Amino acid sequence: QVQLVESGGGLVQAGDSLRLSCAASGRTFSGYDMGWFRQAPGKEREFVAAINWSGDRIFYVKSVNGRFTISIDNAKNTVFLQMNSLKPEDTAVYYCAATQRPIISGGRSYVSPSFYDYWGQGTQVTVSS
Repeated sequence: QVQLVESGGGLVQAGDSLRLSCAASGRTFSGYDMGWFRQAPGKEREFVAAINWSGDRIFYVKSVNGRFTISIDNAKNTVFLQMNSLKPEDTAVYYCAATQRPIISGGRSYVSPSFYDYWGQGTQVTVSS
């Protein structure tokens, strides 16, 4: 069992930055690949970024490419999402998730919430214009 706890959300202005953290407990990250998703009011949960546990396979949704950076610190059992140049359309609850399946480029199944086994409770990010 893996427990995930997100932190770092808040209210910022357009153009600002935030760094989200997701701390895992119960098990180490070894063998788990990680993802960040977000969900705005009235919308479906959307894939944002994914990283494998060794940090050498990374994928982003097109809308955040170049602005967001996902990283993993296995020693601290923590995954991060650095968000720069935030826009009002980035406003959502952000969730981290863990999967025992490897994220690979073929098929892009990692963009589906059903690909993941464990979820955090989410952290609110609000970007004002």
